[in-house]
Amino acid sequence: MEGQVEVFCGLGKGKTAAALGVCIRAASHGKQAIIVRFLKGKDSAQLDYLKRLEPEIQFFTFEKQRKCYDDLTDAEKEETRNNIRNTINYTNKVIDACQCDLLVLDEALGLVELGLIEVDELISFIQKKDDDMQMIFTGHYLPKELEPWVDNVYSINTEKEQYE
Repeated sequence: MEGQVEVFCGLGKGKTAAALGVCIRAASHGKQAIIVRFLKGKDSAQLDYLKRLEPEIQFFTFEKQRKCYDDLTDAEKEETRNNIRNTINYTNKVIDACQCDLLVLDEALGLVELGLIEVDELISFIQKKDDDMQMIFTGHYLPKELEPWVDNVYSINTEKEQYE
């Protein structure tokens, strides 16, 4: 899978968990993985737990809000847009410095869906990455413009859901 670009998309649950599984597999083979989280809010309990996987798997988020983007006030949305821009800048630095073997951009597809970035920004990540760096994007929808740049697409959808 080295150097491939993959997408985990769909309306079902488990896209991030699937990407995390790929990170664990990579780490078990001595690879360095970085997960950059977008639009997830700041779930400190979850992040504290995931930090136990460091240094092999590192997690970065610059967001400070605990609510979904659509539920934020205008001021909170502006702050979140600035934090997303900082996260984009950080992602560029990770790619430029080849800091990892596997880079997961969690909910990056959601940024395009919400109109917070253009799909060209995601394409530029792919164009800049080292040939050996594996990259995974997650989110609900894969933009058509991104399809030619992607090697594998995994659709995660709910076929049946039972509530107890």
